Amino acid sequence: MTPPIRIGFALTGSFCTFAAVLPIVETLVSRGCEVTPILSTNAATLDTRFGSADMWRSRLHHATGREAIDSIPAAEPIGPKKMFDILVVAPCTGNTLAKLAHGVTDTPVTMAVKSHLRGEKPVVLAVSTNDALSGSAANLGALLNRKHYYFVPLRQDAPFAKPRSLVADMDRIPQTIGAALENRQLQPIFLAPGEH
Repeated sequence: MTPPIRIGFALTGSFCTFAAVLPIVETLVSRGCEVTPILSTNAATLDTRFGSADMWRSRLHHATGREAIDSIPAAEPIGPKKMFDILVVAPCTGNTLAKLAHGVTDTPVTMAVKSHLRGEKPVVLAVSTNDALSGSAANLGALLNRKHYYFVPLRQDAPFAKPRSLVADMDRIPQTIGAALENRQLQPIFLAPGEH
């Protein structure tokens, strides 16, 4: 019998995408994966018009059966203890993208990624940021060229209203995980607006 895939699933503060991400978590669990939520400081503490921090924490716990990792000390053992086969950051904000590109480790999520990469294991990024084609473009480019990072295919979500914004197609997270576990980037990385 094949052991279940152990997934660390990290959420950062692109709160508008949480509703699209939760069904993906539920899908992964329904496929037999062991999913552990990881929350950035903002995701763990901020109440927004998209819901309270406690509500999202509760829904993630209900979906996975696991308590969220929500502190730097709790995230640090991820690598040494080989807790996950793969780590997903969905949504991955421009702020988190910048920190990962520059080796800044000051949130539970960036610590989780750093610790996980210690074992040269795959990290999947599902980008969601309004400045992906401006301020965050250099960081996106840096991580596209870095080993062990794999990107969920992304697109301009509103090319005329927000011409520099990119959002990953969250429905492709499971496919991206499968490809990353084979050390392969799911293609194409960049999707046309409206492409499914």
